[in-house]
Amino acid sequence: MTRRIRTYADLGDAGGGDIVEQVTAQSDRLRRRLATIRHVIAIASGKGGVGKSFITANVAAALVQRGHRVGVVDADLNGPTAAMMLGAARTPLAVADDGVHPATTAAGCTLMSMDLLLASADSPVRWREPAEAAFVWQSTLETGALREFIADTAWGELDYLLIDLPPGTDRIARLLALVPHPAVLLLITTPSAAASGVVARSVTHARDAGLGDIALVSNMDGHVCSKCGTTTPLFGEHAGTALAERMGVPLWAAVPFDPRVGVDTDHGRPVVLSAAHTPAAVAIADLTDALERHTRAPTRLDPVPTP
Repeated sequence: MTRRIRTYADLGDAGGGDIVEQVTAQSDRLRRRLATIRHVIAIASGKGGVGKSFITANVAAALVQRGHRVGVVDADLNGPTAAMMLGAARTPLAVADDGVHPATTAAGCTLMSMDLLLASADSPVRWREPAEAAFVWQSTLETGALREFIADTAWGELDYLLIDLPPGTDRIARLLALVPHPAVLLLITTPSAAASGVVARSVTHARDAGLGDIALVSNMDGHVCSKCGTTTPLFGEHAGTALAERMGVPLWAAVPFDPRVGVDTDHGRPVVLSAAHTPAAVAIADLTDALERHTRAPTRLDPVPTP
């Protein structure tokens, strides 16, 4: 299968005549692919370092555990981590007539990530763009790559596609240009004032774009002592609840930090699978409950009610 979308650097003086056709074809593929996916869940923040990928990996694993068909797009092209967190093997991706087949993961979901396309774990992403105003071209290339991750991956029939966005409030707008109506936008924050302020701007940004289905997750909401199990605040108490009330959006979960979780995460073991009775795993289970209720998705292992 040949599916090569040329960059502007590849186009000569007479080579740009089919750009409209290329973009139209890409959009058509995107629509067809989204038609096989019941719910797209965008997971973002605006702030870096708040644990978006951790939440994504664990919610994906929890949904699979409940019998759902789940795919994950690691949209952080320059700093991908989902493959490591989900235990995806670094093996060549297969290309067939129906698209690129995503990687399978130890968590049971499928995954498309830039990490799976790099030569080695230490290889950085290098974009090819003109030297002048390179950041403008890079933005175009990154959006195109995200479109291809969604549209050119052979996801099959999915109940949920989770898209883990990189930091930056502008990334929400880029995704909405491709997927205008995700089932929900999960905004991840920590109880710190710095993170809450950025996430508040992300809420405003999403509302200005016409998105109404927004929920908050307060991550690292307290520290669980590995010896006695007591949870103590890392920042201010009830900061997640205060942000939710101020912005008028629901707080779906407050996930505490547990040192044991960090170890499992680094080894590709989502905490909902490796330590299901820890406070963090219980909070993520509550978050998954809220997501299922919002999307009206029955657990597939249970009998599906007839209309």
